[in-house]
Amino acid sequence: MDITLYMEQHGHEQLVVCQDRSVGLKAFIAIHDTTLGPALGGTRMWPYRSEEEAVIDVLRLAKGMTYKASVAGLNLGGGKAVIMGDPGRDKTPQLLQVYGRFVETLNGRYITAEDVGTCQQDMDIIRTCTRHVCGVAPENGGSGDPSPFTALGVFHGIRAAVRETDGRDDLAGLKVAVQGLGHVGYHLCHLLAEAGAKLVVTDIHQARVASVVAEFGAEAVEPEAIYVVDCDVFAPCALGAVVNDRTVKGLRCRIIAGAANNVLAEPYHGELLESAGILYVPDYVINAGGLINVAEELNGYNARRSTEKVCRIYDRVREVITLARSLGVSTHQAADCLAEQRIRAAREGSQHSQEVSLVG
Repeated sequence: MDITLYMEQHGHEQLVVCQDRSVGLKAFIAIHDTTLGPALGGTRMWPYRSEEEAVIDVLRLAKGMTYKASVAGLNLGGGKAVIMGDPGRDKTPQLLQVYGRFVETLNGRYITAEDVGTCQQDMDIIRTCTRHVCGVAPENGGSGDPSPFTALGVFHGIRAAVRETDGRDDLAGLKVAVQGLGHVGYHLCHLLAEAGAKLVVTDIHQARVASVVAEFGAEAVEPEAIYVVDCDVFAPCALGAVVNDRTVKGLRCRIIAGAANNVLAEPYHGELLESAGILYVPDYVINAGGLINVAEELNGYNARRSTEKVCRIYDRVREVITLARSLGVSTHQAADCLAEQRIRAAREGSQHSQEVSLVG
C-alpha cells in the first residue's frame, strides 16, 4: 500500500505513528481534515492482523469522522486513532498514559474519546496525560459513556427511515435485526423494545446475546445468519464493511440503519442497495449521537442540550433522503454532498477572509 498516495487521494492531512516498546504500544493517529475545526474522534483498540490493516482502518475512520462532524453541523474536523492489541489482554494504564502523551504532542489538532475496545475509564486515564480528551467521567467535567446517545440517534434515524418507507415513524410490530450487542447495540435494543419492535440479535459474545434475549425477548441467531434474516430493518452495530460482495446479495431487509462505521465495504455497494430497493441510512449521519454528545464537553457539558441535538438526527436523516430523491442519487452520495458542501463553503470563506486581509 502506498500510504502517501492513499492520503493524497482521500484528502488526509496527517498520519502519526506512536510506538513505545516498554509498554507494548503501537498506535496510529489519523487526521483527515481540520477545515471546520480540530479533529475529534475516538481511539479504537483492536487486534489487527497487520500494520497495513490498522492503517487502512484508521484512515477510513478518520475520513468518516470529517463527514460525520460536517453533516451534524459541528465546528470540528475528522480524526481517529487505533491501538494495535487485544483490549482484554494488552490494555494497561501505562500503555494508555504513554498514548495520552502522544495525543498531547499534537497540541489540540486531535481530540480523542472512546471507541471500540476503549471506555470512559480509559479516557480518565488518558486525561492524566493530555487535555485533549472527551468522554471522561462527569466528576472530571465530562459526559461519561456516550453509547446511550449514539443509540438514541440511531433509534431516531430508524424512525425517520420508516417514515420514508411506511409513512409512519412508530416502530411497533416491525422486525429489527441487530448485529453487535456492545454498549451501543444493547442500548439500541432497549429503545427498540420499548417502542414495540421485534428483535433478532447476534454477537460473537454469547453472554451478551443471552442477556438481551432474556431482557427483551429477542430471538437469537448465529453471526453469519443475521445477514439473511427476513426483517424490516437491519441495524449493524459492530465493525464495518458488513455490506460487501459476499453479503449484499443475501440481504432480506427493507432498511439498513445502524451504529457501525463504514458499513459499506466500497461506495458501489450503496448503488447496489439502491438498485435492490433497500433504503440505506448513511452510517456517519445516523451514528453521530456520540460525537454530538462528547463535543458538548468542549463548551461546558449540558445533558439536556445534548439530548435535544441528538434527537435532531431524525431531521437530518429525512434531509438526506429528500436530497437523494431530488437528485436521483443514492443516499450515501447525498450525504457526501451535504458534508462536502459545508466543508467547501468554510474553506472558500476562509480563503476569502485571507484575501481581504492581504488587500487591507
